[in-house]
Amino acid sequence: MLYTVSSIPKPCLSYPKTTWHSQNPPNLKRVRLRVSAEANGDKVEYTPWLIVGLGNPGNKYHGTRHNVGFEMIDRISQEERIVMNTIQSKALVGIGSIGEVPVLIAKPQGYMNFSGESVGPLAAYYQVPLRHILLVYDEMSLPNGVLRLQPRGGHGYHNGMKSVIEHLDGRREFPRFCIGIGDPPGTMDMKAFLLQKFSDTERKEIDKALEQGVDAVRSLISFGFNDRITRFNLGQKYKYNKV
Repeated sequence: MLYTVSSIPKPCLSYPKTTWHSQNPPNLKRVRLRVSAEANGDKVEYTPWLIVGLGNPGNKYHGTRHNVGFEMIDRISQEERIVMNTIQSKALVGIGSIGEVPVLIAKPQGYMNFSGESVGPLAAYYQVPLRHILLVYDEMSLPNGVLRLQPRGGHGYHNGMKSVIEHLDGRREFPRFCIGIGDPPGTMDMKAFLLQKFSDTERKEIDKALEQGVDAVRSLISFGFNDRITRFNLGQKYKYNKV
């Protein structure tokens, strides 16, 4: 069993080199993604995280509201220098670490409604525990640019989340990082709203949120759901309230 420790210098990242290009490859073997380090002469290992952004592949959907989950993964990839150059389980994947903790970041390439076809196999293949599967996705119930981290929850009628829960055997006890995109104005069709690009003002709010989101992910990976996350959520809830 892997366990989490802190303040360990010079971790050594190890991971499998094999890449599968189908959901259920023959003779699939589970592997353990891990970071090992020496502490007082003892070898320790860190529990890995799987961070998945939900969205739709292709230039047609780039920059749309429904793809902010992809954007968060891109920002994490850039900030943490995790190269995403592998296709596995129908997802674009990168393997690296945040601090000493090993992470697998992924963007499913089978379209939003089939996101679970990537998340389930990746979690099983790398033996990532449910509590360390972080889903990042758009949330209409939050104002644009407002973020929220939760340790568990339902699907909130989000089709991508419905697919993920289905492929995790109906389990819902995994973390989720919601990125607010606001409600459709007036009588605007919801699908049209989701596939619409942000206005200039909204874009600035989203870019700022993504910057704040990377720091929040770092905190979650390093310290778990503690008072820092509680304060983060509270600050996000009232970020646009003028005193």
